Amino acid sequence: MKSFSHKSSELKKKLKGNELSIGSWLTIPHQSIVEIMASAGFEWLTIDIEHSAIDYQTVQNLIGHIQGNNMASLVRVSENDEVVIKRVMDAGADGVIVPMVKNAEEAKKAVSFVKYPPIGKRGVGLSRAQHYGVKFDSYNKWVNSQAVIIAQIEHIQAVENLEAILDVDGIDGIIVGPYDLSASMGKPGMFEDEDVKQVLKRIDEITIKKNKPLGFHVISSDHVKMLEKINKKYSFLAFSLDFFFLGDKAREEMNKLSSKI
Repeated sequence: MKSFSHKSSELKKKLKGNELSIGSWLTIPHQSIVEIMASAGFEWLTIDIEHSAIDYQTVQNLIGHIQGNNMASLVRVSENDEVVIKRVMDAGADGVIVPMVKNAEEAKKAVSFVKYPPIGKRGVGLSRAQHYGVKFDSYNKWVNSQAVIIAQIEHIQAVENLEAILDVDGIDGIIVGPYDLSASMGKPGMFEDEDVKQVLKRIDEITIKKNKPLGFHVISSDHVKMLEKINKKYSFLAFSLDFFFLGDKAREEMNKLSSKI
């Protein structure tokens, strides 16, 4: 079982210092996928329960495997909901990525769902996170100082309210969800559209001005796309996701083979 201050504290420190941290996305719920991703050198993995069929029991098992392979375990929750966030945190997650945060009030709710009173409003339960009841006091201190809370910026309203979101105490950073952000502008997936590019530039400028970590989910499995974001001072970067790494490599090699036979 994880300690309360290992990989999560390293990630928290990097977020505070705007230091580069690279993780990836998990949608295939199997121990083998975690171990393979760990071998690539990722610092953290995010279990996606917004756009996958992964259930809570599986989430807890995956958290254990991720932490057991020396990575921080984040969960991209299905919604900014008290019960959802409480359950994944009780399962032992190092933090949450909260989708579709559009304003400061929603950001404050996310923080309150992670932390216990008097800081937040999370109900107290005894599960894996609290070492099944024997380390609640230690966990309470850990969750207030080390739990990671990321607001996902994926709607044009969030961009309009970005400064206020970044000012919310307890929000450690943001991560841009490019598909939903462009969709909220009526231009889904049109990343080369000038309006979409200007909105992304605005996010960069505001976040850098506030001295907060820039985060982005680079969907492509091409490392060149990651370098582009690193060169733009993005520091909290999710590099692609499990099925794209698998599928892209398989298709690439099969295409090469097909051209030679």
